Formats: sequence, C-alpha cells, structure tokens
Amino acid sequence: MPVTPTTYWLEHAWLGDRVEPGVAVDIRDGRIRTLAPDTPAPPPGAEILRGLTLPGLANAHSHAFHRALRGTVQVGSGTFWTWREVMYAVADRLTPESYHRLARAVYAEMALAGITAVGEFHYVHHAPGGTPYADPNAMGEALIAAAAEAGIRITLLDTAYLSSGFGRPPTAHQLRFSDGTAEAWAERCAVLKDRDHARIGAAVHSVRAVPAGELATVARWAEERRAPLHVHLSEQTAENDACREAHGCTPTRLLADHGVLGPRTTGVHNTHLTDEDIALIGGSGTGTCMCPTTERDLADGIGPAVALQRRGSPLSLGSDSHAVIDLLEEARAMELNERLRTRTRGHWTATALLRAATADGHAALGWEQAGGIEPGALADLTTIALDSVRTAGPPPGLGAETAVFAATAADVRHTIVGGRHVVRDGAHTLVPDVPRALAQAVEALRA
Repeated sequence: MPVTPTTYWLEHAWLGDRVEPGVAVDIRDGRIRTLAPDTPAPPPGAEILRGLTLPGLANAHSHAFHRALRGTVQVGSGTFWTWREVMYAVADRLTPESYHRLARAVYAEMALAGITAVGEFHYVHHAPGGTPYADPNAMGEALIAAAAEAGIRITLLDTAYLSSGFGRPPTAHQLRFSDGTAEAWAERCAVLKDRDHARIGAAVHSVRAVPAGELATVARWAEERRAPLHVHLSEQTAENDACREAHGCTPTRLLADHGVLGPRTTGVHNTHLTDEDIALIGGSGTGTCMCPTTERDLADGIGPAVALQRRGSPLSLGSDSHAVIDLLEEARAMELNERLRTRTRGHWTATALLRAATADGHAALGWEQAGGIEPGALADLTTIALDSVRTAGPPPGLGAETAVFAATAADVRHTIVGGRHVVRDGAHTLVPDVPRALAQAVEALRA
C-alpha cells in the first residue's frame, strides 16, 4: 500500500447515514487521516472524484473459477444439481497457474465494479485425484497473489470439504477438494499467513461435506485465530432433508450443536430455514450472506433475509457464481426479491442496503477497519457516476437511492484501495485489458 500522502476531494460522499456535498479526505499510509465536510471547492493539489463516493464494496462470497461458467450454463433446463456437474468439469481442469490467471482477471473485473475486498470461498486444494501439490497451499497462494496483482484485498476462506454427503466419501471430482480429515485440513491451513492485503479465514463447505464429528475442529481453528468462519447453509431443500434423515435435525441445529454458529460466523444463502433456525442464527449473532443473482440463476429460492436481520443476523452480499459481478445489483435484488415475495415495497432503505455492501460485508470478512469513510478507516473508496444514462436526473442528495436502485457496475468511475487508484476513469490501472484477460483465461480452461 502507498505511503505517499494524498488528498481527495469527493464531489458527493455517502457518510453512512447521509450524502454530503464537497468532502475533503486526507490519506496517510493507506488510511483516512482527516475528513473535512463542507469543503465546497477542491483544495490545492487534491485529486477530484466526481460523482458519489462510497466506501469500497465488499464481495463477501466468491468462487472465482465459477466465472468460467458465465454464459455457458443457460441452455436447457435443470437444477442446482445438474449445474453442479458442469461446475465440476471446470474445477477438474484448474492448475495453480491457470487458476492464478483466471482469478487475477476475475478480481480485476471486481475492481472495475467497485469491489475493494473479496471473500474467496476456496475448496479446490489439490491436484485431480487428491494428490497434494509440492506446496500443499499452491492453489490458495495463487488466489492471494491474484488479488494482489488485481489491486484488491482478499479474505481466503480456506474450506474444509471431506465428504460427498452424509456418511459418503468424496466422489472422483471431489477428491481434489478433500484433506481427508478436519485435522489434516487444519494442519495445511496453519501454514497460510495474513499479509497486508490478505486475511486467512475458514469455511465449512456445508453440513453434507463435513461430517458432524469434525465440525468442531474447523470451528475451533477459526476461534483460536479469531478468524472469520463461513458455511453454505440450507441452500437446497435436499440438503435439509438429508440432514434430518442422518441426524434428526436441520443443518442450522447441527451447526449450533457443534459450536459453529457465532458472531464471527457467516451463513451463506440461509435460504430454506425454519423459525427455529432463524432464531438460532439471529440469537447467536451469526451473519447472513445473501447472493441474490446466483440464488435466482440457480433457482435456489428467496431466503428470509428480513426475518434474519430482525432476529439479529447482520446481512452481507456476495456474487458467488459470478453470473454477474455487480454488488449494486445484489443489493437491489435483495430488496426487489422481497417485494416479489411479499407484494409490498420498502423492506430496506438504500442506506441499509449500502451498509450490507460495505461495512457489514467487510466485517464478515475480518476487515473491520474498512467499510466507512471516517478517520482511521482504510482508505478504500468507490466512486459512482451520477451523470450516466442510468443515474442522471435525481438530485445528488438522493445519491444513495440512485446508486442502489438505478446504477450498475458500469457506472463505477473510480476504485481506490489503500489510497491508491486501482480503477481510474473506468479503466483498471494494473490489468490493462480486463476483457481480454478474462477471455484468454476462460478459453485456456475450455481448451
């Protein structure tokens, strides 16, 4: 991160509860040192950010290699389970080198969309057949390096994935995901280290992929390191049915009984829940990461986000399978899905939705000092144009509403991480031709 002092003048800034015109931000060593609202003109030498500047967006749930599926899985009918077979075919072809190239391009696409931090739910650990690489963390290190080269922060959520279902060993596709036991998983993960741009967290892939007796090992590893712990939870009704058959309870109850739920834990999707599940999640302070564009793309269903938040579960957002990469669309979709389900409007304010996309998303990833424009915060900023064909017209004071309900990733003008321009005037400063990098990385996997 840069150490050169920088002053930015924000034409309009969202400060968490309001939009302010004319805000000067002084940055030192990658953090916001001072904030000066009511600055009607740019100070001498300040860099000018025209539009509405938000804290950087946090993509709390990503599977980078799923980006290779975009546009290729939309022919014909099917379910999540048929889609999964196509996904496995892509996973089979990944190597540390090809994954690095793809992830670098995907993370650059995220930066273009205003995302400054990503939670990578990472489970492709070993070579096909399950043989570890010479460096057992070669795949995870490839992702960490890719994020650095794309200019964004990453929380590597290293994922335990040990079985294909309750009481069943991994399938041939899943062998490269598995460390054999949770203890072996923990041993491998212990070698991974935090860096300036990277945090190491943990994940339970799902209750079907980690035997009940091994859940506590993963939870304990995260607890000892005070690291984020994420888990796919009740994305599919079939998982709920199988869990009840195997253990006589829901996946949420199983996680609660084995110490997985808690304030540093985030359940991803949380779609098909009982009232008791919602109470367990909310009462424990466990977060909820909604991924609306993927949940609709895979026909998963609409989760009870309103009820979860009311019971105490903080909400974050993720692009998951990357059907699109657009956190503004994720925020908008969460509200619009709820409108379709209930036939009423206004379940969240634009401010509440932006908080899910910024401060609460960063907190879910262990970046508590990001997600706000305030002194002491990491200097991660995203500027949205207010003069595009989508955003022109509304008064700037309604910039938060315009950002959530009208803007798209295409309206991101600048992305700043640690005070450094990663995207300037809509162009990535580190990856010169992101579309070409994406096309080449995806084509290499298909070949």
